[in-house]
Amino acid sequence: MEILEKKEVATLAAGCFWCVEAIFQQLEGVVDVKSGYAGGKIKNPTYKQVCEGDTGHAEVIQIVYNSNKITFKQLLEVFFKTHDPTTLNRQGADEGTQYRSSIFYHSPEQKEIADKIIKELDTSGAYSNKIVTLLEPITDFYVAEDYHQNYFNQNGHNPYCNMVVKPKVEKFMKIFKDKIKQ
Repeated sequence: MEILEKKEVATLAAGCFWCVEAIFQQLEGVVDVKSGYAGGKIKNPTYKQVCEGDTGHAEVIQIVYNSNKITFKQLLEVFFKTHDPTTLNRQGADEGTQYRSSIFYHSPEQKEIADKIIKELDTSGAYSNKIVTLLEPITDFYVAEDYHQNYFNQNGHNPYCNMVVKPKVEKFMKIFKDKIKQ
């Protein structure tokens, strides 16, 4: 019997959106992924403005997912295992508030789930340092320029993709091989 589609939205920041998009696009239950910007103080920011670090936006992905196939909690499991949530405003060599680790919650339930997971991970000692992932209410989401969409799949030959994105995707595929789209 086919599982009915119940669409919900999640917005996550975990460093460069090219990396995060490439991972979540492959996850079973994910219907769509868009790279974009959230959490800032100006309307309709450009990539150049966000990279300058003055707008307050984070590079994010907005995920439309079928909650009858994958839960918000399961999305966060992938989120926490595929980036370092203990480094403030940085992922690898990418540094600045635009690369922060953040969960932009869409409902009180999402906030509660995220808060509980962060507390559990901190208490368990899963990471040697305290998690610095922010919980921020989603206000506006701005879709990034077209050339940022589906970036890794279209630009896998790019040196940044080979050195940064590809190893993260490979790690994801190894850890979550049972959750990859068929």
